[in-house]
Amino acid sequence: MIGSNNVIPPSECIRNSRGRATPSAIPSDLGEIVGTSAQRPWLEATVVSRAKNKGKGLNFVALPGVAKKPGFSNLLLLDYFFKVNSEHYFLTVMFSTRRTSKKILRRAKEIVFVSLVKDSPSCCCIRKLSYVNVYMKWKKNPSYDSIDTIYRSLELKPLISLKNCIAQAPSGCIPISDISKRGLELDVPIKVAKFMRRYPSVFEEFVGPQYNLPWFRLTPKAIEIDVEEKAIYEDYKLDLQLRLKKLILMTREKRLPLRIIQGVQWYLGLPDGFLKNPGLNLDGSFRFVEMEDGERALAIDCGEKMMSTLQKNAVSKGLSNGGWMEPIPFPLFPSRGLRLKRKISAWLDEFQKLPYVSPYEEVSHLNPDSDIAEKRVVGVLHELLCLFVENAAPRKKLLCLKKYLSLPQKFHKAFERHPHMFYLSLKAHTCTAILKEAYEDEAAIERHPLFTVRKKYIELMKDSDRILKQRRFNNHFSYGKIADSDSALNSESIDEDGIVVEKS
Repeated sequence: MIGSNNVIPPSECIRNSRGRATPSAIPSDLGEIVGTSAQRPWLEATVVSRAKNKGKGLNFVALPGVAKKPGFSNLLLLDYFFKVNSEHYFLTVMFSTRRTSKKILRRAKEIVFVSLVKDSPSCCCIRKLSYVNVYMKWKKNPSYDSIDTIYRSLELKPLISLKNCIAQAPSGCIPISDISKRGLELDVPIKVAKFMRRYPSVFEEFVGPQYNLPWFRLTPKAIEIDVEEKAIYEDYKLDLQLRLKKLILMTREKRLPLRIIQGVQWYLGLPDGFLKNPGLNLDGSFRFVEMEDGERALAIDCGEKMMSTLQKNAVSKGLSNGGWMEPIPFPLFPSRGLRLKRKISAWLDEFQKLPYVSPYEEVSHLNPDSDIAEKRVVGVLHELLCLFVENAAPRKKLLCLKKYLSLPQKFHKAFERHPHMFYLSLKAHTCTAILKEAYEDEAAIERHPLFTVRKKYIELMKDSDRILKQRRFNNHFSYGKIADSDSALNSESIDEDGIVVEKS
């Protein structure tokens, strides 16, 4: 449509200098300009490069054959959503300009490119100046800093790995020599024997039959919880498959390397040997493929349309009909004492009204610097944490998913820009991202079947702390009694008849 006479004058598209537009700002003859799919094929734009003078959230792009012409050095990209003849459209308009970013909307010269994509929502919206780079003040929240299932998971993960090593032994007990060299493999932060002695309520130590080596076996309570855990893996196998399937379907190519899956399988609730037995744990929709670099990956052959947790909740509340890019707001849970600046609060209100892009939809048409793309990033992080057992994960653990989930370079900043949705905890020298909705509205997100089992393991860990504390007290008390006895003997003497007398 470049060079076409049917262009839309900027005066009819722009309401004011801040770039706000309403449905009335769209020309009434737009249907004649657009035409039908039979009369004119749809045009799609591809951004090939970005100018350096990008200012205040406004996106400048350069197109081949256009940027070389005089007067077309910078192009302003504007996004519209509108409805024509009961059909939905997404309109991208580019204005040529040489003005600065402050005057760009008032002094745009003419439209040189129009891109139309069908089936967009029936609302009119234009991308405005964004506050996505603003600094958000961090507010400490003790209620989130005291969730044991999150902060003791760093100790729980190696504990369960060691428990599995003992449970898989034919005799139900193993010598320390069998696992003393596997500390790095099992993520044990200290010596294996020292770590196991920290939890006497889980691991019972005894002297082996030969060479007086220390052996370990599970306590009766740990065996009981282990049986319950195995039953959950068997009963909820389809649920675990679905969570893994959703994670893969969120990727751009619908496949994920095995090493990435192994890095997040603890948070998904998958057992240690889940990928080692694909015939037992995976259904026919999964298949192993080889990527371009020779790395093995797990792919999905599934034509089923997935709905995110946010979409399901919106449909159940009557806020959505499950359509494409509907303006679904995120549930917000402000922390006590946390107040946003007025301009940030206003931007957040507008952000909530933007169309929601499902994590399972194609996003190649989105402008990566737009607020809609920001809402898509927040939606991906929201859905990702919904799949995890504790609805939380260390922020650095999510970095490995950036490339495959089509996330921007600094996507982790979204946790800071949306403190009403996420809480960043700095406890235990780890930055942990927590989804507030999971702990403020328990009915909104279905609990992972392993959540209760892990809580029981953590209770055993607390029992171990009490046992060790009691042992230290008993040792101190016994040492005190021995010291008193020694001092009494030093102050007394025995006469020739064997009678104890005090020394003078």
